[in-house]
Amino acid sequence: MNPKAILHMKNGRRIVIELLPNAAPNTVNSFLSMASKGFLDHHAIERIVPGNWIDMSYTAFGHLECQYLIPNEFQLHPDLTPLDSHPGVVAMGGYGEHGIAGCEFFFPLRVCPEHRGIYPVFGTVLEGMDEIRRLETVRTVPIDFPIPGVEVNRPIEPEIIERVELELYGEQYPEPVRMAGDWKPSCWPACQ
Repeated sequence: MNPKAILHMKNGRRIVIELLPNAAPNTVNSFLSMASKGFLDHHAIERIVPGNWIDMSYTAFGHLECQYLIPNEFQLHPDLTPLDSHPGVVAMGGYGEHGIAGCEFFFPLRVCPEHRGIYPVFGTVLEGMDEIRRLETVRTVPIDFPIPGVEVNRPIEPEIIERVELELYGEQYPEPVRMAGDWKPSCWPACQ
């Protein structure tokens, strides 16, 4: 049975995700590692781009421990076939040739063929698409962002992940394979 992650939102709603270790094993391991240590809890969603995606964080959830990159899932596991990115799935963001973010996950709000093989889809939304669609409509304000050409809007009223609950069904998942090197994106705090 695949593991599940339940995002309990501060407003009382929840988003239930079935994680897909057979489709993106290292990405699932990375997500589970950070979620199990509580680094995703009490976090305000940082980026909403209506019609495109909802990024839960672009600052590695504000924790130094989350500031790491993992290899592209499909270079690490060339036998895997990338899943399509579209509404109803969850994917992991990344920084091009530098690697995939360790825990900066997002919900696509449209079909995104340009993500295939780049941003690994590692879960499906079982419950809570209504909450994801509600988040798409909240009032936002644009903010300055250190990476040119990237649109970033944050909610005016914070939308907070109160906690992430994991159901592993008795399975254990290893720590993720991480990228070597010290490159970090300029949007991660205390990196410069």
